[in-house]
Amino acid sequence: MKEPILVSACLLGLLSRYDGTSKHHPKVLRWLEQERLLPIPVCPEQLAGLSTPRERTQFLVGDGGAVIAGHGKVVTCAGQPMNAPFLRGARETLKIARLTGCRRALLKERSPSCGVREIHRGDEMVAGMGVTAALLAAAGIALQCEEDL
Repeated sequence: MKEPILVSACLLGLLSRYDGTSKHHPKVLRWLEQERLLPIPVCPEQLAGLSTPRERTQFLVGDGGAVIAGHGKVVTCAGQPMNAPFLRGARETLKIARLTGCRRALLKERSPSCGVREIHRGDEMVAGMGVTAALLAAAGIALQCEEDL
């Protein structure tokens, strides 16, 4: 039986990104097959009920860990607060991980939800985790991004 692993839906070719596109990554598909892993596609932002396409978001203060702790802030480019939907999407993604027995996740780097090591804060790329990545890591789920492959 294949081990289940959460995978950012956009990496699998699903049109789930904020701009209605994917980040289809053939290397991800080859790696999943080679490692005999069962991909469980997730898009935390869609799970939160956000539309696709949707306005681009970024961190204004902190990162995903700071949002979870109550002192970070993720906003749309127009400045609309997005903490609540991003937290909802992160919690729904964690529920899926628990329901499917996932102990690992392969997430899209630099996403405000899924970034494993880097995020956008304003116009800068900075070290940090997305909201979902931070919640999954806190729950003991091992994280990696497509750039690790």
